[in-house]
Amino acid sequence: MSVAESWSRVMSLLREHAPADHADLPGPATERMLAAAEARMGISLHGDLRTWLLRSNLDLPEEDVDDDVMCCGFDGFPDEGSFFRGIRAMERLYANRSTSCGFDPPDQPDDPFWRNEWIPFLSDQDGWRGKFVDVRDGRVGSWFVGGPSVTGEYASMAQYFDSVAKTLTRIADGSSPVCRVAGGRLVWS
Repeated sequence: MSVAESWSRVMSLLREHAPADHADLPGPATERMLAAAEARMGISLHGDLRTWLLRSNLDLPEEDVDDDVMCCGFDGFPDEGSFFRGIRAMERLYANRSTSCGFDPPDQPDDPFWRNEWIPFLSDQDGWRGKFVDVRDGRVGSWFVGGPSVTGEYASMAQYFDSVAKTLTRIADGSSPVCRVAGGRLVWS
């Protein structure tokens, strides 16, 4: 399954089971927005990341952005405490994490906490933990400040979004112990 198909499945489940949350999500990014962000970051986005952003750029509207918060997003999606990042939010966190030598810490090139080839697409509000796409091969990994990064947690964004769709399916059928739908919204306990 492609990233477009797996994301479409996530959006269909959200629209069907949590329509109020779905209605809050903004539209897509444009090629121009992506090209400008790539130029500022100095790195090309992976094709799957580009495809996803051209379908759903999950940046908050400018008037809702809080400059004191590392990540702004849509509360409760994809899970409690994590937010999908739009292109502006990705760029902001990327600028905070990238280093002049390309990896951090500089004396651990084979086991870094962060590599400049990783683009964060999901994080907590503070940007301390989250998921990234490796632009070299499209694999999805995760990081946690002060802890080891995990590369290749998912083979692709499509595989990751399939896992989100499975979670939404469990929520919809009432078998999730930590989330339910109320008033058209995901409610985490």
